[in-house]
Amino acid sequence: MSSETKVEERLSAVEDRLDRLENLLVGISQKLDKQPRPAEMSEEKGEALKGWVTDYVSMRLQQLVPETCDHPAESNPSEGPFLGNTSTRCTEEVVHRVKRIPIPFVREMVVQRVAENARNADVNVVDIEFFEKAATF
Repeated sequence: MSSETKVEERLSAVEDRLDRLENLLVGISQKLDKQPRPAEMSEEKGEALKGWVTDYVSMRLQQLVPETCDHPAESNPSEGPFLGNTSTRCTEEVVHRVKRIPIPFVREMVVQRVAENARNADVNVVDIEFFEKAATF
């Protein structure tokens, strides 16, 4: 066999493979076009999902800050630290609990929620009881 014949055979084999690949791609494209488009999420389903996520995060927060964990002794509330990056005073126990929240954006959400609830309830110093109530979404 001459080298020219070998080249022609190889070229023919490559063209056959390309034809099969093109046919497969056309078939896949047609199947994708026939599938229905995902519908927009209804407001009701969105609220249900939002509720589920809120319940899940609340449950995980409760697991992260159980009632049985050790906390430092209560300090003088008038000289307590501030809650996160807010102007809300809190106890050392609350600071300890906030530091135990591992996900930074969740930690910030909890701090903002507690600070907002403290302002609304006119609480001067956030203690652990108020934190536990205010941190639940």
